Amino acid sequence: MQTESCDIGLIGLAVMGQNLVLNMNDHGYRVAVFNRTVSKVDDFLNHEAAGTKVVGTHSIPELVQALRKPRRVMLMVKAGETVDQMIGNLVPHLEAGDIVIDGGNSHYPDTNRRTTTLGGKGILFIGTGVSGGEEGARFSPSIMPGGNPAAWPHVKEIFQAIAAKVDDGSPCCDWVGENGAGHYVKMVHNGIEYGDMQLICEAYHLLREGLGLSAAELHEVFAEWNKGELDSYLIDITQQIFTKMDDDGAPLIDKILDTAGQKGTGKWTGISALETGTPVTLIGEAVFARCLSAMKDERVRASAVLNGPQAAPNADRAAFIEDVRRALYCSKIISYAQGYMLMREASRQEGWNLNYGGIALMWRGGCIIRSRFLGKIKEAFDKNPQLSNLLLDDFFRKVLVDYQPAWRRAIVQAIQCGVPTPAFSTALAFYDGYRTARLPANLLQAQRDFFGAHTYERVDKPRGQFFHTNWTGRGGRTASGTYNA
Repeated sequence: MQTESCDIGLIGLAVMGQNLVLNMNDHGYRVAVFNRTVSKVDDFLNHEAAGTKVVGTHSIPELVQALRKPRRVMLMVKAGETVDQMIGNLVPHLEAGDIVIDGGNSHYPDTNRRTTTLGGKGILFIGTGVSGGEEGARFSPSIMPGGNPAAWPHVKEIFQAIAAKVDDGSPCCDWVGENGAGHYVKMVHNGIEYGDMQLICEAYHLLREGLGLSAAELHEVFAEWNKGELDSYLIDITQQIFTKMDDDGAPLIDKILDTAGQKGTGKWTGISALETGTPVTLIGEAVFARCLSAMKDERVRASAVLNGPQAAPNADRAAFIEDVRRALYCSKIISYAQGYMLMREASRQEGWNLNYGGIALMWRGGCIIRSRFLGKIKEAFDKNPQLSNLLLDDFFRKVLVDYQPAWRRAIVQAIQCGVPTPAFSTALAFYDGYRTARLPANLLQAQRDFFGAHTYERVDKPRGQFFHTNWTGRGGRTASGTYNA
């Protein structure tokens, strides 16, 4: 093997790693590969990478020796301790100015820490989200890099070459921000993905129970939806799922057990929302819906003793389908608005300068949530880069105003049919709360002051002045030393 001949090294030859290597090779980059189970390197070279210019190595020193300077090494390994272990094994063989890239689904605080720690050793670190699944990695992923800005010029050409492109040729990859910004944006992407999938599942459930639609009829509905406003990767694969038959000729969808799995990024999004005080209610409900689905045995027992309504299928099929479609679209707007609220607050707290229109562009192609809808988000932030909330953009405001009667009817129908729609419902509750000038939190603050002397502000006094009332005549004059809204 010729030393210092490869453009980039990649460690971790699971599905995503292998497909990224082949993608880079297709674009003319020479890639050196290594895997902890060394036999996997030779197996990859003899099968998937046969006939390519991919270089196999059997140790980290050999991998590093194969790279031209500054060395670029990408890790596609399991998030958590494995990343730290691999970095620990790799760094002794690197020099100042070399670049380490973590392309897994790492938690952004870990990326913050690694950027700082490696920076102290002169090593440039990038934590990047990679979305699109197996096919995306192979041909055109969405890539969301953050970390040490000095590293970006050294990987920009490769990343933008292998990334998905939108209609005008722009790559679905650009620098997101310092430290953990890239992995944070990927985390929010995955949280929104949880929300999108839950919303689609609720639409499916409502159409199946409310209208008694068959798999073939559901395919027709979702295929039609995919031609309009809801055009997206997830709607497209959903309409395809309804056409797949099992070996006995029955729809496969009806044979799949209704317990959903998760890998943690949706939970991380919900935790971050709580930590930053951002009401990302829809993603939270999507995570909890998966948790509830996992209680399969308990739900089966409950179904035998807990009764619900016995509503007849809706007679006006076309109107019902359109109400559900509009409810899905409105709820999707709320989910993305909440996701952007979370990114804005995290950006403020972390000192990032996120490009919100650029993020929508990165999500336009390659990633799981890619859709026509994201183009409207890009337009909204192009018009007003300081837009505080997507709901205040003229396009999204008009959709919500025009579609809300259908949205409300769909949720009423769900209640009457006994079909759970937690994501539809929390989206509408957020919309109603966000558009309400005076919420009942005044009573809540009175309660807090009554039992804990937590104080309150007054509508007839300037903001920032806090008051305490001796509600019973038996309380003291001392208020609580801290104030938490």
